[in-house]
Amino acid sequence: MVPDTITQWKASGFCMNDKAGFGISPTISLSAFQPFFVSLTLPYSVVQGEAFTLKANVFNYLNKSVQINTVLKASSFYQARFLSTKDENDYINSNEKKSFTWLVTPHKLGTINITITTKTLQRSSYDKRSSMGQDIGWKDTLIKPLLVEPEGIKKEVTQGSLICTNGSTVSQTITFTSPENLVKDSLRVYWSVLGDILGSIMQNLQNFLQMPFGCGEQNMALFAPNIYILDYLNQTEQLTEEIKSKAIGYLTTGYQRQMSYKHSDGSYSTFGHEDQQKNTWLTAFVYKSFAQAKRYIYIDDKIQSQTLIWLLSIQKSDGCFINHGKVFNNALKGEDNEISLTAYVINALLEAGHPVSFVAVQKGLQCIEAASRKRVLTIYDQALLAYTFSLVQYKDKREFLINELSKKAKKAGGSVYWELEERISMEGSSSFYYPQSSSANIETTSYGLLALLSKPRLTSEELSSASQVVQWVAKQQNSYGGFSSTKDTVVALQALTLFQRLTYSKNRQNLVQISSDKAFNMAFQVNEENRLLLQQIPLPEIQKNYTVDVSGDGCVYMQVNLDFFPYLSQLSNKHETKKCSITNIQINTTLKYNILLPKKSSGFSLSVNTANAFCRGLFDSKFDLVVSASYSGRHNSSNMAIIDVKMLSGFVPDKSSVEKVKN
Repeated sequence: MVPDTITQWKASGFCMNDKAGFGISPTISLSAFQPFFVSLTLPYSVVQGEAFTLKANVFNYLNKSVQINTVLKASSFYQARFLSTKDENDYINSNEKKSFTWLVTPHKLGTINITITTKTLQRSSYDKRSSMGQDIGWKDTLIKPLLVEPEGIKKEVTQGSLICTNGSTVSQTITFTSPENLVKDSLRVYWSVLGDILGSIMQNLQNFLQMPFGCGEQNMALFAPNIYILDYLNQTEQLTEEIKSKAIGYLTTGYQRQMSYKHSDGSYSTFGHEDQQKNTWLTAFVYKSFAQAKRYIYIDDKIQSQTLIWLLSIQKSDGCFINHGKVFNNALKGEDNEISLTAYVINALLEAGHPVSFVAVQKGLQCIEAASRKRVLTIYDQALLAYTFSLVQYKDKREFLINELSKKAKKAGGSVYWELEERISMEGSSSFYYPQSSSANIETTSYGLLALLSKPRLTSEELSSASQVVQWVAKQQNSYGGFSSTKDTVVALQALTLFQRLTYSKNRQNLVQISSDKAFNMAFQVNEENRLLLQQIPLPEIQKNYTVDVSGDGCVYMQVNLDFFPYLSQLSNKHETKKCSITNIQINTTLKYNILLPKKSSGFSLSVNTANAFCRGLFDSKFDLVVSASYSGRHNSSNMAIIDVKMLSGFVPDKSSVEKVKN
């Protein structure tokens, strides 16, 4: 047996001798060729119910013409109609290809398989001396996946929950109601639990904005939270090499990218050299963030000095800073006054490491005090100035503003927040628990939270009061950990990381169970080892009650994410509703779905038309897509608006026309 085994190994490229070990022979290349096969041309994805043309090409490299039969496998997932002028049984010459087409209409969402089979109907009787002259029947089957997406406009709603226990068990019953106008089979429900309120953002360090990004403001909104996360994890001894490497990589990339938005004088603007309007707020934000990032990555001191010189050059003799540029937070129109802008720049200088005695800081404080005597402070001004006076340790002024904010605070379900403007309760925009809050309210509340947390020594009562604000802020997070805009995302995450750092404790452990009345039961352990791990499961049904029980000692953060798509054809945009009994519990619910908002609530009018249509056969058609949009909302102008044009299945944009749009 041994000699035979050795012979087999030699034939396989291995050799052995009397001594221990083995050797490997040189690699030999082997080329294989398939003389008869089929290929498919189909789009990567299509919309459910949308017909597209499927094309199959059969290649014959045999030595003789053969009759073939090409069949698209029938499926309950799609409907197919044969379009080719000739029959499915057709002749194909040697060294030629034959094309077959079907009109396919998918009916089921998700990934479906397209199966095509082609075979010869007659046995080849050509020259036996040829390498392909075997008397056999040829057959080839190809299976390719196709993604079928729901129709409509994708929508997402998120609600968060922070649940804290102290040796007891906290229970909550949640009742879901399916949204009206729902695309069949499009609903997806996911439930997740984390041991840290910042866990979601740590899982999505570069995607938490949930929007296309490519300007200086959005780039910095992705840049700064990496610093907050690194500081928090480092100070609480939770920083791993993996997270550190990832965050530092994002910081380095973000720093290099931000240089494209820098002007020669050290200032920054939203679109860089394409935007000649320099931006005071953005420049101060960049200066502060780069100074804080310096402990993790290389930052050019010359660039920082240049930026500081520019900021000081726009400070007027009365100490106020000149407001250059525009910040894309339309909800704060009218709030970007001398007081709020100067306070923001002062905060940036202090957070960048400059002392309170710095001349620009002292002059800025004089500007604020003088301007405050001339005008009534808004809630946003009060929250921002409360944080400013916390940083400069003006105790009396801070306490006065904190008391004023306390009088104006809103309370709901154990949460506390501040409202700069009324919540927009337009039909169809509400989440399960609360109407969607504006970015202005999130930013205002986050500044109030920063002010509460920035006192040198906090009592347990003060931390408990601050936790009520944290409850509300966390409810506004999306499923990726971010918020609705850039400014509110940056301020809210800064406040949340500060709260987590102040309240962090080790050796906490919770048991979290979710169950239903239909024999569904899942349990999760949340402890020190996995507190940053996202534990997520799909919920089997929506039309049922779920019970959440949290026991142990510590806090957990939970989310329920729902993805679904309402019909485009319906104008009613009533969304989902969710009944929830909250007892010191915060649940995070995210809904993703498609809907067409009615004109009365969208704020925009949109029209799409085709022009210059050119059609020469089934596979040679072109047309221009003319998209016209205008703003009709309640502000004088819109925020940054993004027009997302999704291609008709099977079509791609002409590259030259895309370049024209970019220019």
